[in-house]
Amino acid sequence: MNTKRRKDMGDQKAKSVPIRKRITRRDFLGGAAMGTALAIVPRQVLGGSGNIAPSEKINVAIIGTGGQGIVNMKQLFNEPDVHIAALCDINEFSDYSMFYYGGTAGLKPALELVRQQYGQACPTYRDYNQMLDEEDIDAVLLATPDHSHAVISLAVIAKGKHLYCEKPLCRTVYETRVVTEAARKAGVATQLGNFGHSSEDIRLACEWIWDGAIGDVHDVHAWTSTGANRWTSLTDRPKETPPVPAGFDWQRWLEPVSARPYHPDYAPVRWRAWWQFGSGTIGDFACHHLDPAFWALKLDQSTTFSVEAGSSGTTDETCPAASLIYFHFPARAGMGPVRITWYEGGLMPPRPMELEASRSLGDNGILYIGTKGAILGGGWSRSPRIIPETKMQAYQRPRKTLPRVKGHHRNWLDACRGKGRPSTHFDYAGPLTEFTLMGNVAIRAGKKLEFDWKNMKVTNVPDANRFIKPHYREGWT
Repeated sequence: MNTKRRKDMGDQKAKSVPIRKRITRRDFLGGAAMGTALAIVPRQVLGGSGNIAPSEKINVAIIGTGGQGIVNMKQLFNEPDVHIAALCDINEFSDYSMFYYGGTAGLKPALELVRQQYGQACPTYRDYNQMLDEEDIDAVLLATPDHSHAVISLAVIAKGKHLYCEKPLCRTVYETRVVTEAARKAGVATQLGNFGHSSEDIRLACEWIWDGAIGDVHDVHAWTSTGANRWTSLTDRPKETPPVPAGFDWQRWLEPVSARPYHPDYAPVRWRAWWQFGSGTIGDFACHHLDPAFWALKLDQSTTFSVEAGSSGTTDETCPAASLIYFHFPARAGMGPVRITWYEGGLMPPRPMELEASRSLGDNGILYIGTKGAILGGGWSRSPRIIPETKMQAYQRPRKTLPRVKGHHRNWLDACRGKGRPSTHFDYAGPLTEFTLMGNVAIRAGKKLEFDWKNMKVTNVPDANRFIKPHYREGWT
């Protein structure tokens, strides 16, 4: 890429605008400069009749072109006012055929998709800071491994870019708090990748619970059949030190955590099972499956809660193959105390007596137990139903009171243009992530913990606080 030429072209463009103050893309997209911009260049000249002008599109950069990064990029291709302006990853190519994503991933496959979509390539980078400095981008979609979410998010936010971050928001509670506060201060549009939060189904579940459809909710069960052994069978660091694959910058991939030799059980896909890089099954799934309970039961209104856990397959290096985690929340916001139970790795809640014999709980789901009945839903906030179905059919549904959105990515993009706030902005997604990650703290501490949420501190087991804040390598904070 010819950086000098890009800068020269930008200078010429700036001088050609006959106004005293140059209009930024952020102002333009937010509408503040629309009248002046249209007076300079007619839309038809730039975009053609019926098309969106390039100058009106949101320039989005993708950081992390692995399986989930490519999934998100394909979703953005469906949005006519988006242009994928740059790609950044430390990996050129990986075969994902043995994993649920299928196909290939990395910079080269992602770039080929961009070329197919637009008829031309876009700039690619290995260094996200360089990309943020050099490219004219409005927003970033971040889909890297958990351990790098915080440092990259902070760099993006510091540049004033809007940010969509895959879940969990960060790997640890402390990092999550720092990123949440930075985003709030910067005023950028943020969205977590728990797409079910933008669905109709999660809104229905909230409205029914607030309507008293099942009385006062006192227990919630949520589960996934997945455990860390989905990604690795190892319980300690591998002894082998195979060569780093060509085109893979292992040292940069490790940032900001401590160095160790490369092994395919870490990267590019299996990192989620390792405490150093991932946050295990609860980090992967709970921001989806526990999200409806977090919203409907107003758990963010608590200032304290307790958490205890049991697990199997947990070591100092690896996340559990299976776990059972209990969260106890006191009364808050007009709601009574509630116990939230998380199951993973094949553990399941008791079958509710209201559930018909022909129906199953499924591999992923959520079950609310109230004083007057129960609601069963699928994973990812899907398909809530009062059980049994005869009771669902007899229920007089309340008026819809929550705002509806047109789609998770669309909702974020609208916010990038200054149209409302994203449905799972970091002021919501941060506390949701902190809540779920405290399950990992309890697993690693091995004791029941009393958590002072406001001050981010375990009050009864001081040693557990070492799992709240991560340890970075020298030179990183």
